[in-house]
Amino acid sequence: QLQLVESGGGLVQPGGSLRLSCGASGFTLGRNAIAWFRKPPGKEREGVACMNAGGGFKLADSVKGRFTISRDDDLRTVYLQMNNLRPEDTAVYYCAAASPHSHVQASCVATPVISLPEGDFYSWGQGTQVTVSS
Repeated sequence: QLQLVESGGGLVQPGGSLRLSCGASGFTLGRNAIAWFRKPPGKEREGVACMNAGGGFKLADSVKGRFTISRDDDLRTVYLQMNNLRPEDTAVYYCAAASPHSHVQASCVATPVISLPEGDFYSWGQGTQVTVSS
């Protein structure tokens, strides 16, 4: 069973950068659509970025120009590079995988990322805390 593990969170000052990693032991992620979600304190979880198996991707409006999503050449790790971080980016960040044959391959890049249905993703990581504060 695909089990995702995130890493790379931490405390950073406003304007700083972090790179989150999402991997799965023993599996490649090249056939799955992978999304990053985040849950800010006291708020609902929301989609941040999504990449499908073909390499197409989409970012939430709030992070465009600051975050990028990418995949390692060996297709085992998906990254979320976060630059120019703001206090409002403070959240627990999760990566999630959709089934390779899921409609998410299309919706990942065709619908607003912020409203990606969590139920479309069958495997989730445990989350990694990102805190942006001076």
